[in-house]
This record gives sequence, structure tokens and C-alpha cells, in this order.
Amino acid sequence: MADKKNSDETATGEISPAITFEAAGDTQATPGATQKLKDEASKLGTQAADRARAFAGENKERATNALDEVAKMFEGAALDVDARLGEQYGKYARSAAQGISNFAESLRGKEVDDLFNDATELVKKSPVIAVGAAAAVGFVVARLIKSGVDAASETTDA
Repeated sequence: MADKKNSDETATGEISPAITFEAAGDTQATPGATQKLKDEASKLGTQAADRARAFAGENKERATNALDEVAKMFEGAALDVDARLGEQYGKYARSAAQGISNFAESLRGKEVDDLFNDATELVKKSPVIAVGAAAAVGFVVARLIKSGVDAASETTDA
């Protein structure tokens, strides 16, 4: 029969290795070491949260600037619509531009934590709207990326 310290024999007669660990000394972590690990983990978590807030703040600024540009595009489109179809149709584009501008201003006036809380509340109250908005944003971002890639490939081809 095989050495019991290194293997165990199964009912079928097969020998499988047994893994045993022997610790030299006390295997329990000291309370001070446990607290030190918790403190370090807490510090790392705080640093990660601070970096995430800073990153979100930077992206909030980029998003509001992009929204301002979109609002300007809608204003320009309103002028084209006025010239081609009449002012009654251009007012829709101006209304959309004003709504986008107002949204950009409301973003500027809020802290990142407030935006996260608002988003959480929106998802809780209206999950269908949240999913629809996420799909719409994803579509717009995909189109922007595609147009950027297309523009980049045209400049390299020329």
C-alpha cells in the first residue's frame, strides 16, 4: 500500500495524491496585520474612487463641450431649414438646439456624484427609458466613431 502521507487509495484501488500543508508556527493572522490589510484596502478603494471622480469630471467637461457643438450644429441646421422649407419648420431645430444647450448647462451645474445619483434614480424609476437612452447614446457614439474612422482613412488615402 502507498505511503499515507503522500497519497490516498480510493475504493477502486487507484492512488491519488493527498495535499497537506504544514505551517511553521502560528497560522492565524495577528489582529494588527488584519487591521493593516483592511486599512490598506480602504486607502486603495478611496484612491480608486477619487480617480474615478476626477476622470468622470474631465469627461463631463468634454461631454458638455460636445453638447455645445451639437447645439451649434442644430442652430446652423435651423437656418438651412428656414431657407429651404420656411421658419415654421426651422423652429423645431432651434427648439432642439435650445434643449441641448439647456441640458449642457444643467450638466455643468452638477457635481459628478449628483449625476451618478440622478442616473441611479432614473434607472430605478424608468428602466425602459434608461435602456432606450443607452441604446440611443450607443448608436450616436458608434456613428461618431465610424465617421471619425472614415475621415481618418480618407486623409491617409489622399
